[in-house]
Amino acid sequence: MLQENYSQVEARIRAACERAGRSRSEVTLIAVSKTKPASMIEEIYSYGQRDFGENKVQELTEKYDVLPADIRWHLIGHLQRNKVKYIVDKACLIHSVDSLRLAQAIQEQAEKKGVTVPVLIEVNVAGEESKFGVSVEEAPALAEEIAKLGNLSLQGLMTIAPYVPDPEDNRDIFRQLKKLSVDIAAKNIDNVTMNILSMGMTNDYEVAVEEGATLVRVGTGIFGERDYSREK
Repeated sequence: MLQENYSQVEARIRAACERAGRSRSEVTLIAVSKTKPASMIEEIYSYGQRDFGENKVQELTEKYDVLPADIRWHLIGHLQRNKVKYIVDKACLIHSVDSLRLAQAIQEQAEKKGVTVPVLIEVNVAGEESKFGVSVEEAPALAEEIAKLGNLSLQGLMTIAPYVPDPEDNRDIFRQLKKLSVDIAAKNIDNVTMNILSMGMTNDYEVAVEEGATLVRVGTGIFGERDYSREK
């Protein structure tokens, strides 16, 4: 089942790239492995997948210790400041920076460990009250503040679009994030690149790819429904 699911997701990403006139190499698939056991991750790994996403710091660090060292772990969930110290030298990218205070906490811990941490600003494009992230209007100012933190490397933006029955309904959300990244890039801020757009999940990743996503986060589409009884 996993191999079939994985192959189907890959094929759909490839087709979406073709429709958008993009190279498949422009889009990285992140297999969202939250609540999934190491054995399932190892199977997907055996098909060549190296980028995996986790929501929770504890789950990421536990898997980091027991799974192959060349896995690139992405922290895609909300990050609490008191958990930053466990993650700064383990995540290849933190997708969910949504405040200057969090960015400063990452800077403090990164300095202690002598690492530079690649991060994305999480933008709540849809303005959903249930979601984290800064508004579209707040993002440029946050980018300028993060740029001053020497142990952070701001590489782009992330959004979690609403769950909608028709993925087309999220096309405008993805277009807005893309436009925002272009606007921020145009400011030519030192220590800021806008090379990464993390957007699109199982329900809408094809539309996201068509609108410029460079990272798509697919969990259920690969691993099947989540087992929340495993969550800590």
